[in-house]
Amino acid sequence: MPTFFAEPQKCFAFCANRCNAPNGASIPLCFSATANFVGSGVLGAVGVVTLTKVKHRRELLFAALPTLFAIHQFIEGFVWLGLDGMLSPTVAHNMGAAFMLYAQGLLPFLLPLSVLLFEPDKKSRQRMLPFLVIGTATTLYILWALTAYPLQLFIRGNSIVYINQATNNTAVALLYVIATCGSLFLSKIKPMIIFGVANLAILLIVMEVKRYAFTSLWCAYAAVASVIILAYFWKSHGSRPFLYA
Repeated sequence: MPTFFAEPQKCFAFCANRCNAPNGASIPLCFSATANFVGSGVLGAVGVVTLTKVKHRRELLFAALPTLFAIHQFIEGFVWLGLDGMLSPTVAHNMGAAFMLYAQGLLPFLLPLSVLLFEPDKKSRQRMLPFLVIGTATTLYILWALTAYPLQLFIRGNSIVYINQATNNTAVALLYVIATCGSLFLSKIKPMIIFGVANLAILLIVMEVKRYAFTSLWCAYAAVASVIILAYFWKSHGSRPFLYA
């Protein structure tokens, strides 16, 4: 996810300022490798159950989102291990680049495509096309930016900060939000709208509370929100697959 003008610390790659409150007091709830690995395991289970509910190939990409989020959180666990000194800086940087590849480079394309494929009729799928076009253009730009500009990666407070200077601007952030949330809001399937509302609410909360760590935190909470996808596939099992036109 674009970093929304995160303020980098005075370092190039790695800084440690983890879970430290003023006067050395510790912050009781701290994101960590353990949190990412446990969360990944839980989301992986959610993802597997969701995939067992798929009844048509058009449902597959959207149903795979919880599994993709689980893999994403698993990758960030290795970023934590690298930043904590348990793995080499090279491993931390490579895992951070992989995390950014999905969070910024692929998600704005995959999410509107998954919604478009799932929509039950031609008219509703046509409504998704502008979001897919925006998402594709955003993805192409971000993929270029991720290869053309260095990744800044460090811990601030109790969160990982990911910064790429070419994606750290309002225009990219706006296009990203339109691509990832817009298609959900215009879906003909009501639970997708609920998923969109949840993600937008999380986005606004994270922006307000921890803008500097937006990439990491929004992805984490969006992953948790993907439980809504499982709930939909579970409850709608008897009414699918749609009669695709």
